[in-house]
Amino acid sequence: MAPLAPIDLCGMVQSQMETKDSTPRFHLYRLVLSQSTITDDVLQHQWEGDGTIENPYLVEWLHDDPRDPHQMQEWLKWSITLLQAASFLSITFASSSLSAANPQIQDHFGASSELVVADTSLFVLAFAIGPAVWAPLSELYGRQVIYFITYGMTTLFAGATIASPNIATLLVLRFLSAAFGSSAISNAGGVVSDMYTARDRGLATIAFIGAPFLGPSLGPIACDFLAVSKGWKWVQGLTTIFNAVVFLVGICLIPETYSPVLLQKRAAKLSKMTGAVYKSRLDVEQGHKTAGQVFTKTMVRPWILLFLEPIVLLLSIYMAIIYGTMYMEFAAFPIVFEEARHWPQSTSGLSFLGMMIGQILGCAYSILDDGRYKKIADSISFGRPPPEARLIPAMVGAVTLPIGLFWFAWTNFPRIHWIVCQIGTVLFGFSHVSIFLSVVNYLVDGYTVYAASALAGNAVIRALFGAAFPLFTTPMYDRLGIHWGSSISAFLAAACLPFPWIFYKYGPAIRRHCRYAAESARQLDAMTDRMRVQAEQKIAGEKSSEQSAKSASSPSAAANEEPNLSRKTTCLERHVMALGRLPRQ
Repeated sequence: MAPLAPIDLCGMVQSQMETKDSTPRFHLYRLVLSQSTITDDVLQHQWEGDGTIENPYLVEWLHDDPRDPHQMQEWLKWSITLLQAASFLSITFASSSLSAANPQIQDHFGASSELVVADTSLFVLAFAIGPAVWAPLSELYGRQVIYFITYGMTTLFAGATIASPNIATLLVLRFLSAAFGSSAISNAGGVVSDMYTARDRGLATIAFIGAPFLGPSLGPIACDFLAVSKGWKWVQGLTTIFNAVVFLVGICLIPETYSPVLLQKRAAKLSKMTGAVYKSRLDVEQGHKTAGQVFTKTMVRPWILLFLEPIVLLLSIYMAIIYGTMYMEFAAFPIVFEEARHWPQSTSGLSFLGMMIGQILGCAYSILDDGRYKKIADSISFGRPPPEARLIPAMVGAVTLPIGLFWFAWTNFPRIHWIVCQIGTVLFGFSHVSIFLSVVNYLVDGYTVYAASALAGNAVIRALFGAAFPLFTTPMYDRLGIHWGSSISAFLAAACLPFPWIFYKYGPAIRRHCRYAAESARQLDAMTDRMRVQAEQKIAGEKSSEQSAKSASSPSAAANEEPNLSRKTTCLERHVMALGRLPRQ
């Protein structure tokens, strides 16, 4: 009797992961309308526990679970990611679009130029509300309901702004629209982390961060001519239509993706259907959080990380300076191009094309760099690359940023062709996106379970700088002139240039001496060890079973199986780690 062919566990795992229909799928409308759909597999699964109050059944995701956000089809993941990016884009577009109509608003309401410029500052200041309010609410009630409510209110207030009888009403309504729309800042990043592992989230991060950075540049480009020809109300109307389209498409296509909420609802429905006690494993292991606990953590921990973790503090200041400089340009470009170069208002918005082209180039470079990171990740069986592997684009951008800003500052003489100073804005846009994408990924990898708090503090500081910089831009340019006025941000960027390089070289040592970074690394190591043990136990059990079967039929076949088992172990270990590189938040 011929020996049985060796079982290729690696091929089985890969085949199961790569087959299109290996996981049962729900129709999209079921995902959108129901957060607690129960399949036969879920109902019949043997959950850990005995179904009592003292020892409830512990509900978690199954291997082929159609409701697990990590196991969604790729086209659906990307559809959700792009819709979240569009929601982020629409709110950042609104932040700058009305600045194209500042002269018309000033004439219509008889307001001062300082008060009209304050509209952009108040709008950006409202972005600080997103991480402080909407992020904890999404942890309690899920991403979907927060998106529906906040984006509906954003669209409502944006439309109401058109009927503003005075400048005060316009400022208040725009602030409220931004405050509700700021949910996109925390929601989009949360949705991406819900669906992707650390290895695979690079491109998704580029989509939800890179696309929205085009919004502030796109606003003046799209709206300057509209403001001159039709007036400021048409500009605000365009913004409202953009918000409304994103909102209507979103409510039809965006399902819930936050695993803790989904598992809570699954456990509650199972309890109702069977009469036994089911609880989410996440709730049991991490403890169920009350609204007060969530808000306390969200309001306090970001400030703790911001002031006690030097990595978070220095990189947040760096990103805030870049963010503030970007919004400073909305007050500076009209001075440089309309007043100094005498461009008409209808075409002055085209001066933002250079920045926009640079941002697109920054996204393209980040996509190429993501391939480098994936190669490093694929070479590691257990764990993941060090966070510093994310910093290469930031190191490049740190060098090109001050070069671009100084270039713009000292080539914007009217006698020099305008395209020369536009090269400086291209470098600024490239550096801006490269640094942001790199630093966000670095903070997420370096702080894992505390990443939301690190990014929340970062977002608040950015919003404060983005609100403050436009307010002093005009007086600064009047006092210093367009050359030295433009050089201030360049000097600040030059002072921050060493930060990514320092953290690339000394980051591991610094993180070991930072409380939250060290704790995050400890938890990640513990998780990796648990997964290693689980993989080894599974392999050992399968190996023992196969050896027993082989010994009973053909001892030589069991001996011949040894090399293949070694190969299977490595493959399964890698497969397990591919699913667990990024802890769910």
